[in-house]
Amino acid sequence: MVRVRLSRGGGKKRPYYHIVVVDQKSKRDGKCIERIGSYDPNLENEKRITLKQDRLEYWLNQGAQMSDRVKLLQKYSLDPDNLEKRSKIKSELLEKNRLKKQKAKESEEAPAEEAKTEEAPAEEAKTEEAPAEEVKAEEASTQKEKT
Repeated sequence: MVRVRLSRGGGKKRPYYHIVVVDQKSKRDGKCIERIGSYDPNLENEKRITLKQDRLEYWLNQGAQMSDRVKLLQKYSLDPDNLEKRSKIKSELLEKNRLKKQKAKESEEAPAEEAKTEEAPAEEAKTEEAPAEEVKAEEASTQKEKT
């Protein structure tokens, strides 16, 4: 059976995908029958997804099946407002993450202030203990004098 799927290219941490027509049993990056497009997830412009629609239709008519990811890429490539929607969603996610980090920072500062207020009474208790120790030392010295 023939499938339309992605074949990975590019370097480490820099993915680049070819949209290819291959036999179902072949390897992911193995020999392909035909390259019908590409997908570069690092780009943020119209060249992000290129797809030859006529060749895709030809292979689908021949009985080829598309992978789920290729179906999504086809849908995105046909949508003219795709880039605007993507940038809007991305900005919303960035704003959400920024607010989450800000809340975490504030919550870290609040326990730190409480810890400071708890340390102050502890220091006072230490100063109270010090005179008691001096009193004990004086008592011990007076007892030595008596003997």
